[in-house]
Parts: sequence; C-alpha cells; structure tokens
Amino acid sequence: MQKQRRYEGMVMGPDGNPLTLDDLPPPNTTRWVIRRKAEVVAAVRGGLLTLEQACERYNLTTEEFDSWRAAIEKHGLPGLRTTRIQHYRGAPA
Repeated sequence: MQKQRRYEGMVMGPDGNPLTLDDLPPPNTTRWVIRRKAEVVAAVRGGLLTLEQACERYNLTTEEFDSWRAAIEKHGLPGLRTTRIQHYRGAPA
C-alpha cells in the first residue's frame, strides 16, 4: 500500500489534487459515487480522518469502509462501481 503525502490539514486526493476536510463529501451524503468513496478512503489513508471519525461522520460500518479500501487496492477506482461489484468479485456477470 502506497503511503499518502500529508501536509498540515491536507492529503492528496484520488485525482492527485490536494484534499482537505472542507473538500470531503458532506456528512449527510447518501449517494456514494466513486469519487466520494475514493475521497473518504484517501482522507483516512492520509490521516486527515481516523477510520472511526469517517465511519461516524458518514454513518458507515467499518466493514463498508474496508470494502471500499479493499476494492481500491485490488481494482483501483473502477472497483468502487457498485454496478460492477459482481464482476470484480469474480462472480458471473
């Protein structure tokens, strides 16, 4: 796993641009598109938020967050596409 660069209150986002707490999805987010999931994972990886803070802020379970993290590690951002989850898990399409 690649270590994220971290500057005071900022990490590198999934698109290579700086990411701060203000750039993260709002706490009441219910529609989780690829970019938003990847931003939250990058924030936790980079130390902007702890796993516990992210789960509390976004009402996620640790299992749900871990599934996002694992999908990115295994398949990159395309692994976060919920419509393709069976494809990435090796199940028949």
